[in-house]
Amino acid sequence: MKNTALTETHEALGAKMVSFAGYNMPVSYEGVNSEHETVRNGVGVFDVSHMGEFLIEGPNALNLIQKVTSNDASKLTVGKAQYSCLPNETGGIVDDLIVYRIKDETYLLVVNASNIEKDWNHISRYNESFHAEMKDISEGYSLLAIQGPKAVEAMQSITSVDLGAIKFYNFVVGDFAGIEHVIISATGYTGSGGFEIYCKNSEVKQIWDKVFEAGADFGIKPIGLAARDTLRLEMGYCLYGNDITDETSPFDAGLGWITKFTKDFVNSEQLAKEKEHGPKHKLIAFELDDRGIPRQGYDIVDGQGKTIGVVSSGTMSPSMGKGIGLGYVPKVFSEIGSKINIQIRKNAVPATIVKLPFYKV
Repeated sequence: MKNTALTETHEALGAKMVSFAGYNMPVSYEGVNSEHETVRNGVGVFDVSHMGEFLIEGPNALNLIQKVTSNDASKLTVGKAQYSCLPNETGGIVDDLIVYRIKDETYLLVVNASNIEKDWNHISRYNESFHAEMKDISEGYSLLAIQGPKAVEAMQSITSVDLGAIKFYNFVVGDFAGIEHVIISATGYTGSGGFEIYCKNSEVKQIWDKVFEAGADFGIKPIGLAARDTLRLEMGYCLYGNDITDETSPFDAGLGWITKFTKDFVNSEQLAKEKEHGPKHKLIAFELDDRGIPRQGYDIVDGQGKTIGVVSSGTMSPSMGKGIGLGYVPKVFSEIGSKINIQIRKNAVPATIVKLPFYKV
């Protein structure tokens, strides 16, 4: 099991550590509800250094990225980022990712920790035709997510960059916490605003310490992966391995907005046909009408007790105080406001299909 550069720091803070995607990661410090509330109302810091980072460079870098990703990366200018996915050849998704344009011919791809090797092999196979320069820099870099409505105010004292001026899905390479050439990205997985900071492993401890010094008056706290999951689910953000997989298409998952047919990409011809005819299944969001906690793998059933789908993600929402979840059902059952049931052990708990996000910021 791998450690991040901050593992000892988390252990010293009393974090509960678990194995996640091959890494020893902090799942919680003082409890998911408290940590969740900190990010929703103040500012918290996640160590997400297990994420993967690939550099794609050279004259054919963009051509390669256009081939393997679903979104249109030609729209990116230097300083902008883009959410996208890697379609596979059979209609599913290899991974979802963020593409950053660092320089004219230099791109950074940020991928999920559990998929680093799979993604690298997939992209490399297509690169045999493009010969772009590829570097897997995952092992040498750390990633901190400083999230919450107070993030800008709390962090402004440790950078000369105007944090409030960085628009959503834009980034600046600048000084931060005494370190030069840090990527400060207005992105995140929480829906509460803030930044993600990319730096070298040798720099991250200094940044972590200065972040907590600067944020002390704002009630800053370290946050674990458990709260990261409840925060992203309240926003309806997909989690790879749960809501999107090698078997789910972008259109099943409601990701048609990042699937652009202005270019040729992996399996684009088949996906274009799917767009034309519409997906047979759809990822829905639901809230429980009665008490209960939905979990991944629970059956979704109709009024007669017939199984019509499955829960892909579920939790007790700390912000809303009710069970919420995502799941796949046939399109005919997917209308907003429709009533379904979630089979929680022996009980079919009534639920209502709702529009995302669950939590309105």
